[in-house]
Amino acid sequence: MRTLLTTLLLAASLVAPAFAQLAPPASAPTVPAAPKKAEPNEADLQTHNHYVNKAGQDVHSPAKSVDGKVPAGASAKCRDGSYSFSKSRRGTCSRHGGVAAWL
Repeated sequence: MRTLLTTLLLAASLVAPAFAQLAPPASAPTVPAAPKKAEPNEADLQTHNHYVNKAGQDVHSPAKSVDGKVPAGASAKCRDGSYSFSKSRRGTCSRHGGVAAWL
């Protein structure tokens, strides 16, 4: 019995360092969150409509910019010249001729 116990303790002392090398370090680096896109400035847009997407988020409807520049928070330019602020790619610019370019 004593020999069996000694053998088990010896085996455990040989295996434990190998498992310690597999464990992640105590202070593993974290992945930074993606930066949040800016919200559009209503003064830069010709229309001011909003809709609620499938995720329940309030999103500015596609709109043309007053000065023709890309407005803050735009995710795509639609084929009709308006800018989309969609939070997902699915359905973006669907009522505006489709996506001309992703921003």
